[in-house]
Amino acid sequence: MAERILLVEDEQSVTDAVSYSLEQEGFELLTAGDGQTALKRFEEGRPELVILDLMLPGINGWELLKAFRKQRPGVPVIMLTARAEEADRVAGLEMGADDYITKPFSMRELAARVRAVLRRASDRTEEIVPVITKSGVRLDIDRHEVTVDGKAVTLSPKEFDLLAYLMRHAGRVRSRDDILQAVWGSPEYLDERTVDVHIRWLRLKIEADPVSPKRLVTVRGVGYKFAEL
Repeated sequence: MAERILLVEDEQSVTDAVSYSLEQEGFELLTAGDGQTALKRFEEGRPELVILDLMLPGINGWELLKAFRKQRPGVPVIMLTARAEEADRVAGLEMGADDYITKPFSMRELAARVRAVLRRASDRTEEIVPVITKSGVRLDIDRHEVTVDGKAVTLSPKEFDLLAYLMRHAGRVRSRDDILQAVWGSPEYLDERTVDVHIRWLRLKIEADPVSPKRLVTVRGVGYKFAEL
């Protein structure tokens, strides 16, 4: 069965070109030109991936991304926009987007990005168990909830993905490059400092003493690991 993609784009020429190109690649396309239609297509069509333009009439792409993440946190989203500023790219990824492509773009590049994101999503799904409990941290994948020593903590989408990745590989060291690839897909405009910043934020939320962490441990010269206490 062909993998189903929801394309949310208000420029008909772009919609036509992307739809034709991806259908030639074997994908099934659903399309929406505004936010309300996109929400309906997302709920009824249950796509495996969303290509989402930021600049939309009515409900904008940022709000749609939040709504999609609330309904089905695991569905990958590629943001598509004419905005090229690094701040916008980073903001989109921080909100939970899996990749970010700026216009103009080649159809071959888009198809390659789609396949890469779907492959990463498939790899994550194969690894996922519904609930992971280690070292006093309980992470519920389906509910997208985390508790530490019985107390609920609130994580951003990327903080959640990062913690889930490290907990799945508890006791094993993961390099910054491995983490970037697994959690962010190694976008070329992010570097290893992104991992360090997110680790610092996570420590503030799950460690009793973030300065002397017991769960998220630094292995100097190598990377990070989630320690089993």
